[in-house]
Parts: sequence; structure tokens; C-alpha cells
Amino acid sequence: MGGLRYAAGIWWKSSYSSGNGQCIEISYKGAVVATRDSKDACGTAVSFERGAWNIFVSHIRAGLPAST
Repeated sequence: MGGLRYAAGIWWKSSYSSGNGQCIEISYKGAVVATRDSKDACGTAVSFERGAWNIFVSHIRAGLPAST
């Protein structure tokens, strides 16, 4: 995981986004998944290895802690 300026082509906002300004956007590039604050599109992104991201998302969906 690390902070970086991420020049990915396409960013997605969660379909669960309610428009309250507390959203993240996600971009995939190779083996990396980057996230950023949707209010600061030019700001720093936080990146994850795709496998770590998939585990994180599966835990969230299952109602488990983000890490074990």
C-alpha cells in the first residue's frame, strides 16, 4: 500500500455512493487497484495489490473485519 499520483484512465465511483461527499473512486491498472477521494480527483491515491484489495472487499461484503 502506498500514496501516489495515479494516472489511470478510468475511475469508478461506488454504486452505493449516496452523493453525500463521502465517497471513494477506484481504478484498476494491471496488478494494482488505486483508490482516491472523489472530492479530490487530482490528489494522492492510495494503492493496493489486487489480491489484497480482493480480500478486503470480500471481508467487507461478508461483514467481517477488514483484516484478520
